[in-house]
Amino acid sequence: MRRDLFVEAERFPLAAAFTISRGSKTEAAVLTCTIRMGEAQGRGECVPYARYGETLESVQAEIEAAREPIEAGVSRQELPEIMKAGAARNAVDCALWDLDAKLSGRRVAEEICTTQPHALTTAYTISLGDPEEMAASARKHAARPLLKVKVGTGDDISRIEAVARAAPESRIILDANEGWSAENIRDHLLVAARHRIALIEQPLPAGKDDILRTIPHPVPICADESVHTADHLDELLGLYDAINIKLDKTGGLTGALTLKRRARELGFGVMVGCMVGTSLAMAPAVLVAQDAEFVDLDGPLLLATDRNPPLVYDGSLVSPPAPALWG
Repeated sequence: MRRDLFVEAERFPLAAAFTISRGSKTEAAVLTCTIRMGEAQGRGECVPYARYGETLESVQAEIEAAREPIEAGVSRQELPEIMKAGAARNAVDCALWDLDAKLSGRRVAEEICTTQPHALTTAYTISLGDPEEMAASARKHAARPLLKVKVGTGDDISRIEAVARAAPESRIILDANEGWSAENIRDHLLVAARHRIALIEQPLPAGKDDILRTIPHPVPICADESVHTADHLDELLGLYDAINIKLDKTGGLTGALTLKRRARELGFGVMVGCMVGTSLAMAPAVLVAQDAEFVDLDGPLLLATDRNPPLVYDGSLVSPPAPALWG
């Protein structure tokens, strides 16, 4: 039976402006891919990211360019032959996983999880701002066990100190989004260690991080922009201690599982993260993250409105998706 492909651009307003070192946003702009086969349909969501040269229009064009083989029945295993890793392939790959689950009646979790999936503690993100603003936000969320704090300026020492004082019981991840430099990274690392920061994510620009091989890591360092697929892992040995797996980088759940498996073989720690998207984008990532050391799947918590039905969040706990949402 032939499939039918539908692609829709959607925008979800954020509850508040979200700021990182590269700029601010007030909405989540996503693409939803729906693949129907008879009475069954599968959905996947992706978030185009300008850092990787993606826009809503360019990603939709990528999906449309693959329309014929998708509708003719291309498999998840064959998808990398016709689409490159990135947001477009993520939406299609996740839609195919969801469709297969709907057709077979067998949940995706049964296929990929070694144990019954359970609720996970996700980080909650504190946007970049001046130290006082960030401390106020951290104080507001100090009861959360894990905070992810956006940094990435030339002088983040006052921000690190302010947030650490405001949320003394929370574990803290610092995400510099490539904003530090060879000149300031040592000072930032030492301050982070002094305040018991748990992890530092992508401190230096991708491709300009060789210094990480020659300086101490008093706090573990996690690759984000420096790693997209399993093909990139070998070159990161000795530079990073962990990797951040995002389905919009790996090209979907299929690529994410391959990346995680190879990362474990090489001894990397694993973080599973997200772009700012809805519960539909987070749903497959919750399954990937079941055995991750760090989980950062708070995208829906930043939205003013989400999918219906959404993922269930109880404070910082996020539960696996129900079939009506995905998988």
